[in-house]
Amino acid sequence: MKEHHGPIGPEDYQEPACVLCMDKDRPAPIPQRRVREKLDEYMSRRDYAGAERHLKYWLAEAQQNGDLRGEFFVRGEMMGHYRKVGDKDQSILNANESLNLIDRLSFEGTLSAGTAYVNAATVYDAFGMPERSIELFEKAKAVYEGNLPENDGRLGGLYNNMGLAYMALGRFGEAYESFLKALDVMGKVEHGALEQAITYLNLANAVELEHGLEKGEKKIEQYLEKAAALLDDPTLPRDGYYAFVCEKCAPTFDYYGWFLIADDLKERAKTIYERA
Repeated sequence: MKEHHGPIGPEDYQEPACVLCMDKDRPAPIPQRRVREKLDEYMSRRDYAGAERHLKYWLAEAQQNGDLRGEFFVRGEMMGHYRKVGDKDQSILNANESLNLIDRLSFEGTLSAGTAYVNAATVYDAFGMPERSIELFEKAKAVYEGNLPENDGRLGGLYNNMGLAYMALGRFGEAYESFLKALDVMGKVEHGALEQAITYLNLANAVELEHGLEKGEKKIEQYLEKAAALLDDPTLPRDGYYAFVCEKCAPTFDYYGWFLIADDLKERAKTIYERA
């Protein structure tokens, strides 16, 4: 494969099209696998501007081709991208468009719909609308629990994110229950230690929010110790996702005064990104 040193253009993505061979009654699908792989490359380098250009290009392609499945796929990636960079308006816009496409594609009850519900719910929770997020998480839960095995990481992600929404609403009993379910599922998933670490930090935050730092100190420290141990798991691939999780977890350790752990996680992430 030719190495690129300049801006990535359409020629890097497009397949040559045979105009005479195109069936006007059948939409030309975008190459979803290649779109995701290229997006992963951008994210591994933290090239958020490149990721946005990439997604906008393929959204336009899907819309031009009448490829609703392709648009549904890209919208799902876009709502997550804009959530990560803090763009509320674009994140919510793409979440709503994804939900509308579930109806247009007759995807109700499918795993694809379940994933869209989770992603949209996470967007709403991230931008201060936990009540709306719980509605969507409940829809996702019905789909996932009816179609996925107990050791599927998607279930773990659902329970963890539901826990955050319950926590935001002050429904701590339901939050703890969801977090514990997430830990159980991710304990059965290969390399699930990263998600378990995140969940333990969420538990620490829930304890502080419910009981305060002084009363919850002992429990908080237990959860921090478990999270730190999981992040040190030598079997975990030291890849872009590991770096992302280290960056995500470091501020929580900083907040609770675990500065050495926080600095070490930041350094691990930096080393991985520089290598990419």
